[in-house]
Amino acid sequence: MYPDWMTKPLEGELTSIGVKALKTPKDVEKALEEKGTTLLVINSVCGCAAGSARPGVKLALQDKIRPEKIVTVFAGVDLDAVAKARTYIPEYPPSSPSIALFKDKKLVSFLQRENIQGKSAEGVAEQLKNIFEKHCRKKLSKFT
Repeated sequence: MYPDWMTKPLEGELTSIGVKALKTPKDVEKALEEKGTTLLVINSVCGCAAGSARPGVKLALQDKIRPEKIVTVFAGVDLDAVAKARTYIPEYPPSSPSIALFKDKKLVSFLQRENIQGKSAEGVAEQLKNIFEKHCRKKLSKFT
């Protein structure tokens, strides 16, 4: 498990733009069992999370078409919450960072580490924007 002093700033990159940090299995269950569109970011301390995943998510969320809810769990920190989140993605092996989109409680898209690693933040954002265009038709104001 990573110490708070190391991970809080990394988590803050997402929570500072309105992404909700889920800390318990119950938090995860509540978030992923609601109707609508929910983006789940499984955050990580690795370089591809820092250089591609988190910045890519931030860029993608600037678009008008995006999920209704955006949440995150932190691998290596929120152990029980991450384990619960992964039960909603059973067809994929554990991967962090990774980004899942749920629509009406169903997994509709999943970017594994291999879809993020080696990509630019803009490349990750473009993948996410395409996913949002396909599954998130409701236009929302910026960072609602």
